[in-house]
Amino acid sequence: MSNNIFSGLENLGFDDVSSVNLYKKEEEDKTPQLEEKSGDDKIKSLLYDRQVTCPVCESSFKARSVKTSAYRIEKQDSDFFIKYALINPYFYDVWVCSSCGYSAMKNDFSKIRNYQCEAIKEKITSRWAGKTYPEVYDINIAIERYKLSLLSYYVIEAKASKKAMNCLKLAWMYRILGDEANELTFIKQALEGFNDAFFNEDFPLYGMDKFTSMYLIGELNRRVGNDDEALNWFSKVVATPGASSKIKDKCRDQRDLIKELQSKNSTDNIEDVSEEDNKKNKKGFFSRFFK
Repeated sequence: MSNNIFSGLENLGFDDVSSVNLYKKEEEDKTPQLEEKSGDDKIKSLLYDRQVTCPVCESSFKARSVKTSAYRIEKQDSDFFIKYALINPYFYDVWVCSSCGYSAMKNDFSKIRNYQCEAIKEKITSRWAGKTYPEVYDINIAIERYKLSLLSYYVIEAKASKKAMNCLKLAWMYRILGDEANELTFIKQALEGFNDAFFNEDFPLYGMDKFTSMYLIGELNRRVGNDDEALNWFSKVVATPGASSKIKDKCRDQRDLIKELQSKNSTDNIEDVSEEDNKKNKKGFFSRFFK
């Protein structure tokens, strides 16, 4: 597994960003398709082009967007990942300016200051190789665009919460692929960012209130194996009077899941030790018997 969280962007002009600390200020695949080719027309009918003006270079381009009526939710994971039917809106969440290379998740695209625009021109546009995307995006295109967005966030020193959400969505993309190693890599990056944001940014954090943020930090800790830290975050939410009953129930569910698994592992260990002791005792008995 590559440690380069920006891997895949080399052919777009960014071949030397292999070892960056995302939260520190500057210092051939077999790809599952969204639909079979015969279903492209159906997917296209769920999309439309939105005219967007780039805040960096002021050029106009068309951003592929999903019609609101096309959203069909099948289920939601415990870290808020939503599985959609028909079409996956996550694939179209990042807007990329084809002229200058500035990229961001659509909710952030216009939220950029003048000095940040200059950073994009200097470090992105000057090296931007450009690319024309097809009408229908697949999972690999989505991953590439999320990484371009993350690179722009890094260059402009965006808030940790923005970089963290970008990383979490990248983790979700790798979850769709079944790539557990890369999913874990980006969950860890997201966790680092949300931890930073929780203590250093004002709420809401990317649309999440304080208690939802606490729950998510706990859940991401659980997913990377930091059970004690996860339990600590969940317990804080449950014990706080101001938290909603809904988010408290989520915390209780995940807290119970951790304790259940810990209890099971403890029981398994005891059984393994007992079985080993029985073997030793039997061996000792026969040794004494034949002595």
